[in-house]
Amino acid sequence: MGKTPPSPKHGSTNSVPDPKKRSNNPMSTDPKTIELLLDRLADAGDVTARKMFGEYGLYCDGVFIGVVCDDNFHIKPTKQTADMTAGLEMAPAYDGARPSLLIPPESWDDSDWLVELVRTTALALARKSKKK
Repeated sequence: MGKTPPSPKHGSTNSVPDPKKRSNNPMSTDPKTIELLLDRLADAGDVTARKMFGEYGLYCDGVFIGVVCDDNFHIKPTKQTADMTAGLEMAPAYDGARPSLLIPPESWDDSDWLVELVRTTALALARKSKKK
């Protein structure tokens, strides 16, 4: 059983760009968002972002775990992370996408929870792909 998702922190120092306040292309992720997220995930393993059509795919130890679209982090749901993500919104990252877990920016401040979520997701997805 994992930790539950962190609740929003008052006075958070999170500097994730607000997609509603950007004056440039509103349909793509700000590279500063990726830089911030990769920094927060430094202890999760080899976490990388690959640019795709103005957005980004996220990988942990070579396993595709989710995407960042419009500055929103979406991660694939797994049975192994169900307890720690209870209460999080499921939403498609873009039109036509399968619903995924939307990780709110205020949750990015809890690096222990975020690192555990990413590691557990990557391990679960790696095992699943080996079974195929």
